[in-house]
Amino acid sequence: MIEKIVIVSNRAGVHARPSALLVQTTKNYKSEIFFEKGSDRINAKSIMGIITLGAAYNTQLKIIADGEDEAAAVDALVKLFETKFEEE
Repeated sequence: MIEKIVIVSNRAGVHARPSALLVQTTKNYKSEIFFEKGSDRINAKSIMGIITLGAAYNTQLKIIADGEDEAAAVDALVKLFETKFEEE
């Protein structure tokens, strides 16, 4: 299992478009992948789960992946956060 902390750095936060990008990315991996915000943990392959997490600008999220391709999955998701979902 791999855990990585990321910060939502795009001004609009994780709204519908970034949520869709995250889900499209996670669907490429066999690992179980979750996002945690505070005490809330959601399945990262669920667009509704991601949207209801309410990750605004500067929110800290934890990515948790467990499975055969966990490292690649976490790396791909971290890259989306680092590039601000290609919005800015």
